[in-house]
Amino acid sequence: MNRLYAVTVVCILILCADAWGQSQKRYEPTWESLDSRPLPQWYDDAKLGIKIHWGVFSVPSWAPTAENLEKGTNKNYAEWYWYNMSDPDGPQRKHHDSMYGPDFRYQDFAPLFTAELWDPDEWAELVKRSGAGYVILTSKHHEGFCLWPNRESWNWNSVDIGPHRDIAGELTAAVRKRGLKMGFYYSFYEWFNPLYNSDVDRYVDEHMLPQLYDLVTRYEPDLVYGDGAWDHPSDVWKTKEFLTWLFNESPVRDHVMINDRWGSETRSRHGGYYLSEYFKYTGENAKLGPEHKWAETRSIGASFGFNRNENYDDYQTSEELIHLFINVVARGGNLCLNIGPASDGTVPVIMQERLIDIGDWLWVNGEAIYKSKVWRVTEDGDAVRYTTRDGAVYAIVLDWPEDGVLRLGAPQSSDGTAITMLGWSGDVSWRQSGSIMEIDMPSLAPDKLPCRYAWVFKLSGVK
Repeated sequence: MNRLYAVTVVCILILCADAWGQSQKRYEPTWESLDSRPLPQWYDDAKLGIKIHWGVFSVPSWAPTAENLEKGTNKNYAEWYWYNMSDPDGPQRKHHDSMYGPDFRYQDFAPLFTAELWDPDEWAELVKRSGAGYVILTSKHHEGFCLWPNRESWNWNSVDIGPHRDIAGELTAAVRKRGLKMGFYYSFYEWFNPLYNSDVDRYVDEHMLPQLYDLVTRYEPDLVYGDGAWDHPSDVWKTKEFLTWLFNESPVRDHVMINDRWGSETRSRHGGYYLSEYFKYTGENAKLGPEHKWAETRSIGASFGFNRNENYDDYQTSEELIHLFINVVARGGNLCLNIGPASDGTVPVIMQERLIDIGDWLWVNGEAIYKSKVWRVTEDGDAVRYTTRDGAVYAIVLDWPEDGVLRLGAPQSSDGTAITMLGWSGDVSWRQSGSIMEIDMPSLAPDKLPCRYAWVFKLSGVK
């Protein structure tokens, strides 16, 4: 007994020492070292995050619609209002002058950003209901306005002017109360900051980096989402030094997640997960796939910030969003889906509906999504996508077969094969017909289906 006890103690000590060694690994300010850090597992498990664009730009909340412009360009992003109104011949300038007059400055919108109807608990509850595992708030967009009390942006933050509230702090508390992870989007550059435009080195040392350090130490975010780094390489932004501190010294060093927007040369090369936007970077030569964690970010509409000029057809349907989500997860990605609240703090009802529809689908089919991995085959024709988890394979059906028979060419049955449909307790009839597995879709009235938009079969014991 004593010998067994001693062996057990030694084994525990070895395991503890190994874990301690992993947690104490020191990272150097080089991409080789920083890129060797394992990505936190919580992020891959969550699959869905909700990004929130909210700020002074939410007051004018206007941009040309995607009907007249290429989707995914800043011309139809309402959050780029200040930048685009600086073009004297652009649509934003014409709209601005006709609505507010040529003497009304962008800064004059700040007192109108009152957030009088904002309830952070309502936002957090909506995110939880969507089935998402984390939130990413735009702590500061390219306009430079901060959603937390910040001395580097004196009188240009949500506590000194406008709502007079610590938006980042209040939302963080509400989100964590519901067991969700909290992250912050942060823009490195600021379009019209005089210091940035005259002395970028001083701007980095005296403005940008102090803000980042303050954001992390004050709120201890689970995710830091860099952006606006395209003007300069990472050496100018000193992001390697910041990340070295983040991974070695910060209070979130053991669990914080980052993206890949840390310099003009870092996208899909360095950082944490690789980020695509409206699938701009998923072409033939893209480095997005199961080999490295990635995420797709896009908004429910064409604009990230709320755009009052958008109509029903400018928004993606619930079916389109759920199919997008399935396609992303089947290929090893996460979906970072954006909403743009109005300046008063309300989330447009159409955006609420889309999030709730996703959550309703996940309530039934989350087993095929959360903590899932990429299977050896990601798709079977246009209508089926695959994931795998805990030894089971999930066939996600995007279109109900017209003849009521689902034909799968990838999985092969064995003596122990069992098939069930998530959300339905009835027996599933199936057979192996040569190399094709045939599954009879259940005969159910539309109102008896377990969910809408896509249906999932769990295949156990298949090869």
